[in-house]
Amino acid sequence: MPMTQADLETSLREAFPDAQIAIEDLAGDGDHYRARIVSAAFQGLPRVRQHQLVYAALKGKMGGELHALALETSVPG
Repeated sequence: MPMTQADLETSLREAFPDAQIAIEDLAGDGDHYRARIVSAAFQGLPRVRQHQLVYAALKGKMGGELHALALETSVPG
């Protein structure tokens, strides 16, 4: 079963409570999303590490409930 946009956002907000989060369903199928996350938690981290933090927040759902996630991460300011 695909992950809903609301479930995806909930998982991300739990991990990054300070974040500005924008999620777009790319294919209309609940399986391919783009997420833009702006959070102070990414401060000083390389992009690869930022993305690893996001994947960790999804607790193993990537590749199962969630097939594809295009990520854009950054820090405020």
